[in-house]
Amino acid sequence: MRASLAAIARRPRATLAPVPAENSADDPAAAQALAVRCAETMYGNDAASQALGITIDGVSPGTARARMTVRADMLNGHGICHGGYVFTLADTAFAFACNTYDDVTVAAGADVAFLAPVAADTELVAVATERTRRGRSGLYDVTVTSSADEVVAEFRGRSRSLGRPLL
Repeated sequence: MRASLAAIARRPRATLAPVPAENSADDPAAAQALAVRCAETMYGNDAASQALGITIDGVSPGTARARMTVRADMLNGHGICHGGYVFTLADTAFAFACNTYDDVTVAAGADVAFLAPVAADTELVAVATERTRRGRSGLYDVTVTSSADEVVAEFRGRSRSLGRPLL
């Protein structure tokens, strides 16, 4: 037996509970606190970043800043920082930026442009910024600069949410 359209229209609708303020874009302080908690949790489990001396200087929803000093054991055969380490720093900032919403998110792909060589003992800073996030996909840009404020790399990362909480 099929219900008539009029009968369906008269059925009571479900009432959705409000989204908790901690996850609400309407509460910037709660969103910031959530971003910090996510970063602290991720960093505590991030053996790779810790081993490379990468630190996370700051996060906010959709953004992150990571820092690394180039060590002698990071130099390639030309005596400059191996591009893989610059990429790793940018990828780390990207990862922390896209995981600020308590939604486990991984890289779906990334591209990098290396713009300047980096010498040993140079401090690098990578700043990741969310460009867009729609559904389970996101797009992030990361600029890596040297301690002399020279842009040494530009990175674009594509993210994919796994649909489960980080915390």
